[in-house]
Formats: sequence, structure tokens, C-alpha cells
Amino acid sequence: MSTEFTFTDSDFAKVRTLIHRRAGISLGDQKRQMVYSRLSRRLRELGIAEFAAYLAMLESGNDESEWQAFINSLTTNLTSFFREAHHFPVLAEHVRKAKEPVTIWCAAASTGEEPYSLAITLIEALGEQKAASARIIATDIDTAVLEKAAAGVFTLEQVERMSPERLRRFFNKGTGGNAGRVRIKPEVAQLVKFSRLNLLDTSWAVKEPVDAIFCRNVMIYFDKPTQNNILERFLPLLKQGGLLFAGHSENASLVNQSFKPLGHTVYSVVRTKTAVPA
Repeated sequence: MSTEFTFTDSDFAKVRTLIHRRAGISLGDQKRQMVYSRLSRRLRELGIAEFAAYLAMLESGNDESEWQAFINSLTTNLTSFFREAHHFPVLAEHVRKAKEPVTIWCAAASTGEEPYSLAITLIEALGEQKAASARIIATDIDTAVLEKAAAGVFTLEQVERMSPERLRRFFNKGTGGNAGRVRIKPEVAQLVKFSRLNLLDTSWAVKEPVDAIFCRNVMIYFDKPTQNNILERFLPLLKQGGLLFAGHSENASLVNQSFKPLGHTVYSVVRTKTAVPA
């Protein structure tokens, strides 16, 4: 089968090496067509004729904007409001017992559905007055999805599974040119702060101990050493008894003796140390 660009075994191996080095993502052999399809768009936009030249360009310079475009192209952003719904009642019960103010870290914010679901959960669990002092730190490695998330605008299809009561309470319905869309209300949006964060970075902007970390369906893209390193770095960021929420495809093999399972893909930190390393 002919292709627009030459994409050799060596090119694919190089892509796998670079994305692992930059973002910790381990790409299997079955991802070759996905890589070709997504990166071909970059080659077209840049007017580059072959993958080898594009990869050489990346490695030869310090064009951080293109490195970010490379990462954005290869990250997967499958999300929805209240995805894996069993987690949210657990969070609600936990924050009702927590000391104020409550802080939650959403480590894979994507286009915003998950952190806004967390904000809605906090308002419903604590009431608007108490929830107003809560913070949701929403981070992602992909700058393109963060931009969409911060806008807080969604199609009716994206919110169709939510109850009419939630839609009325937490979203404004678009009219005129915005018909068919909704925008998250300011009282929800103000709880969430979006920023870029690479879990492979040696230093994270998240410094304070948090009540819960949502890191769902992220670890599956990392190899075992990377998973273990991230989990160890999560520990001092969780308050005593803090909760770690993993994804449906991530199981107890992700956690170690520092965590204990509380339910399906929910874990509690058991170590007593909460001080954050400098």
C-alpha cells in the first residue's frame, strides 16, 4: 500500500524513543499506523517531505513549540463527564469528612470533562459556600486540550448523559451562534485551575499535600519503572488517608505497600509522611 510519506522501521523506532524520553509514553508495535496518521499532519503543516527529516529537525534544535506539537499529536484524550461514575460518590463521601479547604489534583485533565465533574461533585457534596474554598489542580501534558478545557464550552452531545437538573444548575445553554453548545457556569469554573504538567518532569508545580489524586487511564501508557517512579512521587503529595483514583484498566499491580485498596481502582495512602520534598 502506497503512503504519502516514507515511514521506515527506523523512523518508527525513533518516534518511540523520543516520545518515551519526553513524555514517558511506551508505544507498542500496534501503534505504528496511529503514529503515521497523527504525525503526517505535522509534516503537511510544516511542508516537510519525509519522517526522517522531521525527526532530525526535532533532535537538532530546541524548538520547544514543535516538541510540544509532537507530544500533543501522540497523546490520547478519551474522556467524558462523570466517566467511571463509581468514583464520584467515593470522592463525595471523602471530602465531606475532610478538613477544609479541600484540594484535588486531576493529573490528566484532557479537555476538561473530568476536572469539571470533580468540581460539580464538590459543590453537590459540600454546598456552594464550602466548595468555594476548594481547589482543583487540573494538569495535562497536552497544551491543545488544556486550551479547550479552559474555555469550558461543550456540545450538547458531550453532556447528554447528565441529568437535566445538573445541566440547569451547572451549565449555561448557548443561544444564537452558540446554539447546540453549553458553557460551564463561573461558580464551577472558578474551582478549577488548568496548567501544563509533564509527569516525567523532575519538578512538579503541585507542591501542597492534596486530599485526592485522580490519575486515571494514564499509567497504562507508561512502562513499569515509570509507573513506580510516579507512584512514589505521589505519596508525599497526598494527605494522610488521601485517596488515589486509578482508571478502569489499571489494577492493584500499579500500587505498592504504601497504598491499600478501598474499592474498585480506589486506593488510600497509608504512610504517615506528608511533607513535600523541596
